[in-house]
Amino acid sequence: MTVDGALAFAHALGVERLDAVLLLAHHLQRSREWLIAHPEVALDANAQSRFEADCHRRIDDVPLAYLTGVREFHGLALKVASAVLVPRPDTETLADWAIERLGEYPATARPRVVDLGTGSGALALAIAAACPHADVTATDVSASALAVASDNAQRLGLQVRFRVGDWWAAVAGEGFDLAVSNPPYVAAGDPHLQVLRHEPRQALVAGADGLSALRQVVSEARSHLAGWLLLEHGWDQADAVHDLLTRAGFADIETRRDLHGQPRCTSGQLRQR
Repeated sequence: MTVDGALAFAHALGVERLDAVLLLAHHLQRSREWLIAHPEVALDANAQSRFEADCHRRIDDVPLAYLTGVREFHGLALKVASAVLVPRPDTETLADWAIERLGEYPATARPRVVDLGTGSGALALAIAAACPHADVTATDVSASALAVASDNAQRLGLQVRFRVGDWWAAVAGEGFDLAVSNPPYVAAGDPHLQVLRHEPRQALVAGADGLSALRQVVSEARSHLAGWLLLEHGWDQADAVHDLLTRAGFADIETRRDLHGQPRCTSGQLRQR
């Protein structure tokens, strides 16, 4: 089977062209440009077998990032595995917002930042890379997820502390100037969960209405936070999150839209602990 033949195989199976190219480039350890320039090169039997198997897995909705083992987020090449949610481009909206807030601090300040439910470490690492003056901590209830995040931090040479535990409980007794969180916010009965079945359910589902994790993060914030809380949520949850923040005593509440124009992130400020 040649490069062209492999891509034809993937097309016949129903794999999207870009996914097929990225999979083949991964298995051949070549660039996409190389594939285009060498359509006649034959795959060895091992590479062909692995590529065909991954094409079948992709058709079964296994995320491409799990197959290649990497996902880019905010300019960082993150290693990912089935223990963590695949970072989404829309979450970069939250990273950009946090970085913007941290830019308001004097250059000599060392704001304390926590990423609650870090998963692959995407948010914490994006913040640490863009704001070296920040003191960043990342938490997750899953030790397996933290192992992935810690590996990413070491590989990228970024300084982030990791704490295992459920939301704020992981940082008991600690205080922060800014907190970010992309918690699970999908309702238990959401039909989209079928397509997402290969990703960790605990990183996706938050009770019957999708708000249970957001409620916990917001309600317990005052014991740990004097500053901004920035949250990602579902496209139809902005009003509910605004209400949660209001009732918890947050001020200056604002919502921002994602890359698709949907209301995706909401923040508020606690002026004192």
